[in-house]
Amino acid sequence: MLHPVNLQEKLLKTRNKELKNFAIDFWIKEIFADLDKAREATKSKLEAESDATNLNQFDIDHVDSNAIFHISQIKKICIDYRLRFLDTSFFKGDFPEEAITKIHELEKVHNTNLEGFKIIAPSVLFRLKKADDPMLFAPMGNDYYYLIHKWGNDLHPLRKLKFWFVKDLDNFIFTLLALCFLFSIATHTFFFREHSSISYFIVLFLFYFKGAVGLSLLWGVSLGKNFNKYIWQSKYDKVS
Repeated sequence: MLHPVNLQEKLLKTRNKELKNFAIDFWIKEIFADLDKAREATKSKLEAESDATNLNQFDIDHVDSNAIFHISQIKKICIDYRLRFLDTSFFKGDFPEEAITKIHELEKVHNTNLEGFKIIAPSVLFRLKKADDPMLFAPMGNDYYYLIHKWGNDLHPLRKLKFWFVKDLDNFIFTLLALCFLFSIATHTFFFREHSSISYFIVLFLFYFKGAVGLSLLWGVSLGKNFNKYIWQSKYDKVS
């Protein structure tokens, strides 16, 4: 009576005949040693300073259309949420094993050697080890980038609103004007009581606004702060 063939058993028998039983453990150790070397090499590439001319060749038949982004789209997200887009060599956090695995999978599928990695992350992640929504990219050329992996915690839903006032100079001035106007409405009767008038209100408003601008300049210059649109690609902690 003929029995069905178990391919796994046949495969194991063929492998064991080649290696002999005593060599299997050594063979497995060699495999994992090679894998560790490959992963360490990939981590070294992530930590090394990338060459601005690095371009990666992707196979059009295997690309994920949801992973391709233009620099203008990346710039908008970075400005809206006060994020940085920098070489991975500046990143202080840890790269998860899933990211290394994704890189190896992409290199195998696209038959290429990826390099020139970039990362989107909050400024603090380029100074401290935290986990707030980093996104790892590889350049494709013509200012397009391929998203390799995203990890960590999602950004707070109000982060965009939180940093709206420092998005650019226009937003900042509008915020100061609005706050000074509200303060003037709330306090003009306290200062002028029954003598309050439009002219007094304007004087108080201008007083508040001048003070707010002065304090903002003092705070911004002393701490090296700048607007979102100017720091999204800055590698410096403090921006002049």
